[in-house]
Amino acid sequence: MTMNAVVWTYVSYLVLSLGLTIWVAYTLHKNGRVFLVDAFEGNEALANSVNHLLVVGFYLINIGFISFVLKTSESIRTVQVSFEILSGKIGTVLLVLGAMHFFNLYVFSRMRRKAMLRNLPPPLPSSA
Repeated sequence: MTMNAVVWTYVSYLVLSLGLTIWVAYTLHKNGRVFLVDAFEGNEALANSVNHLLVVGFYLINIGFISFVLKTSESIRTVQVSFEILSGKIGTVLLVLGAMHFFNLYVFSRMRRKAMLRNLPPPLPSSA
């Protein structure tokens, strides 16, 4: 294959990876807001601000990772090799996106749990 094949493999990788990153970020931003509003006890301004900052951090980490793994040392001689390289790279990006997603869920749930514990009534005195 020619240099064109290498360029098309890189372009395909970037389009797919960035598209997946944007979709996951949008989903986290849209649905994570509910958890944040609850975790911040109804303070929507704070929840919106933190939600935006989380999305910016998510983009920085994932786009940096996508850029970092862009280069390949393999020689792309056939379409099969091109698809195998794309498959490995996209699979890696999906694993990182999934890990980021579960990390965000973990953080949101911990924040929500702490907020719920703060709002519990004080314990009743013992009857002894």
